[in-house]
Amino acid sequence: MSKQPKKKRPRNQVLPPGWDEQRIRRVLEHYENQTEEEAVAEDEAAFQAEGQTVMMFRPKWSPGFAKCLLAVERKSNPDRSIQP
Repeated sequence: MSKQPKKKRPRNQVLPPGWDEQRIRRVLEHYENQTEEEAVAEDEAAFQAEGQTVMMFRPKWSPGFAKCLLAVERKSNPDRSIQP
């Protein structure tokens, strides 16, 4: 008899202001049902949007960049609850 791996219990997560489970499900549904053409169009629009910066870097660097960006955001907005 093989042992079933234990499911990890989710951590109690604090969501950013204005976010709830319903909003998360809507966002997931949007991206999971998006066609490749729609995804490309969305990406192209983001690259052309004024007042935004798009950065590309190696995937293995993602966790480090995320931590740095969160640290900067927390310093800029200490009263705001920001979660990774």
